[in-house]
Amino acid sequence: MSHNTLHTTIREKVNQTLFVDTHEHLIEESQRLAGPSSLAPLFTCDDWAYLFLHYALDDLKVAGMSQQNANQFASPDVSPQDKWKLFAPYWPRIRQTGYGRAVLLSIQRLFDIEDVTAETVGIITDKLRNGVRKGYYYHVLREVAGIETCQVNSLDRSFRETEYPDLLLQDISTVHMGSGLNVQQLRRETGLPVTTLDECYQAIDWYFESYGQRAVAVKNQSAYERRLNYLNVSAADAAPLFARYAADPTALAPAEERAVQDHLWRHTVRRASDFNLPVKLHTGYYAGTGYMPLERVSQNLKDLCPILPEFPNARFVLMHIAYPYQDELIALAKQYPNVYVDLCWAWIVNPLATKRFVKEFLMAVPANKLFTFGGDYTAVENVVGHAEIARQGLAQALSELVDESWLTESEALGLVEPLMRGNAYQVFNKKL
Repeated sequence: MSHNTLHTTIREKVNQTLFVDTHEHLIEESQRLAGPSSLAPLFTCDDWAYLFLHYALDDLKVAGMSQQNANQFASPDVSPQDKWKLFAPYWPRIRQTGYGRAVLLSIQRLFDIEDVTAETVGIITDKLRNGVRKGYYYHVLREVAGIETCQVNSLDRSFRETEYPDLLLQDISTVHMGSGLNVQQLRRETGLPVTTLDECYQAIDWYFESYGQRAVAVKNQSAYERRLNYLNVSAADAAPLFARYAADPTALAPAEERAVQDHLWRHTVRRASDFNLPVKLHTGYYAGTGYMPLERVSQNLKDLCPILPEFPNARFVLMHIAYPYQDELIALAKQYPNVYVDLCWAWIVNPLATKRFVKEFLMAVPANKLFTFGGDYTAVENVVGHAEIARQGLAQALSELVDESWLTESEALGLVEPLMRGNAYQVFNKKL
């Protein structure tokens, strides 16, 4: 088979296979129908700029857009044409990045518009507004993006009671239960007093008892705020510290607060294992701009090494390829049976690094340990472009492994279904 024919065969197989999308932050379709005022700040405007607000706006600001102009760009009170004037100087600088390209591809596929220009922003706005109706999410995700199901980590509540439970599978967010402890939120959401450590256990258990049978995983992104070096603090040591914290959240020294967090984080992992829920952990790159402590980010995977063998029955899903420390992630996935790797977000953070990662991962780690797509978006439209980038990168990675004689054509084609959906069916087996 010729080089070009081989690439075409693999790409066709990838294009024809549905993704199981293992990570999104999608707001509900009903919130989109209700209009921008329904969920600020996740849905601040419904014109063409909305498509650029999640992630692409970060690149716009790094390219030179001021915060004042970024605020105007996100505002519902600025016209589409005036937003174009804010955007135009920076679009040529970001259109080739993963963030920019994902939006452009989404616009091309959904609205049949080739580029974002002064002449098209009004048309994009009209098509965007007119397209949002009941069933819109099914159309965008299933029919256009080729997504079988999405796993959603809601950003505005611990567990989302979704209107599409067969399409938008839900994570339980656990940050406020331990590693980012928020007693007020626990009290508000559970109705429990949460004044003692035992009462905190009861509150955490309430989430799992209420949602554990419907959830697909638990998600924790506390790596944005702290190291992942969760110490094994005993209940006897944690209980008096928690009682002081519950009475006054400012009463503990930083080390004491960390001890409480560490103890409770371990409780959430045990409860997740009881309910057969994989534990998703943010690792690597930070969203946003102007703040990413690389020294701490570089320690994410090292910090987990002594913890992983303590929970042999927990399945840890390490997210975003730990970029830019992806080599260490391959080592962890190769060493620990309970570590799985999720490419969510990674394809648009750095498409070429992620393609290389796929090749190197498959040469080192059992292929069942990899999930190859999660859009990581709040806006459903941008899942389309991100999925296309992921399909291109995955097809290229497999084709190159054949070209370089690391895989046969048959082996490469045989990996497509597991990597795109089969692995997820096995690991997130409760609800898929």
